[in-house]
Amino acid sequence: MAPLIWQKSSFSGEAANCVDVAVAPDGTLRLRESDDPDVVLTANRAGLSTLRASIRESDGVWA
Repeated sequence: MAPLIWQKSSFSGEAANCVDVAVAPDGTLRLRESDDPDVVLTANRAGLSTLRASIRESDGVWA
């Protein structure tokens, strides 16, 4: 399996602890925190969109 190409989330700004995002060969999204890169969450685009909407509705920071 090819290694994932991680990108820093644009929502992380200049913060030291960032959220990294990668797209796996199967099309799923992988998320990890830069300070704990061994813990990786897997989500599909619909699931991530639902999470973002829930955070937005609860006055979260992620828009």
